[in-house]
Amino acid sequence: MLTTTDLLKMKQSGEKITMITAYDYPSAKQVEAANADMLLVGDSLGMVVLGYNSTTKVTMDDMIHHAKAAKRGASNTFIVVDMPFMSYHASLEQSIFNATKLFQETDAQALKLEGASDEVITLTKRLAAGGIPVIAHLGLTPQTVNVLGGYKVQANDEAEVKQLINDAHKVVESGAIALVLECIPKEIGKLVSESISIPTIGIGAGADCDGQVLVYHDILQYGPSKFPKFVKNFADFNNVGVEALVKYVHEVKEGVFPQEEHTYKIKNKQFLSN
Repeated sequence: MLTTTDLLKMKQSGEKITMITAYDYPSAKQVEAANADMLLVGDSLGMVVLGYNSTTKVTMDDMIHHAKAAKRGASNTFIVVDMPFMSYHASLEQSIFNATKLFQETDAQALKLEGASDEVITLTKRLAAGGIPVIAHLGLTPQTVNVLGGYKVQANDEAEVKQLINDAHKVVESGAIALVLECIPKEIGKLVSESISIPTIGIGAGADCDGQVLVYHDILQYGPSKFPKFVKNFADFNNVGVEALVKYVHEVKEGVFPQEEHTYKIKNKQFLSN
């Protein structure tokens, strides 16, 4: 399993970091089999697997439940877990309690926090000092999408770019071990990546980030039918999966399935004739 030191060395050597977002045992098992460097149990599970219209309905219990399942499937992979909506925006004491609970119960290697507000920076410092690694998240931050005005590209003007760069340096100084950059122009992704000492993981932030992250279901085209511009589908399980299910329904209706090889037989048939 990689360590935080390994991730830093990968940035320094120019080796790209791979992260895949997954939410359960079978998908996590495949992520580990693919030798991905990191697995993110993201609160995007709210939309991808729970059918919500945003991440804001995801609870601590949801995150713990899914992260524990993912850990069982990828026990040798560096696992990062999102702190869900409003779980780290109450009092500092409550936020530390929530973070500790999430970290301990999921056996994660790091937690991810969105934004660079004073309260998030303070929490990151406290968690880092206490032994909980934190990955920061800037650019498009889905938990605050209602404040941002929707899912759209961030850091599009001079003021926003300066703020993003300033925030990136703040999270580095707070002790964050890596930074996710979401939905920003590629030039800004490159600028931020070159200006900070910790690895950047891009999602819609260009190829010059130190690593990339995509969602398992997006990579496989499994479930969603519409995808953001930054997604590349590497398979089409939507079609393959439905085709398989159609075949199953047809074979059952026609009496083709199950056949002998799918059927158990009793060993002692003598009592059946009595």
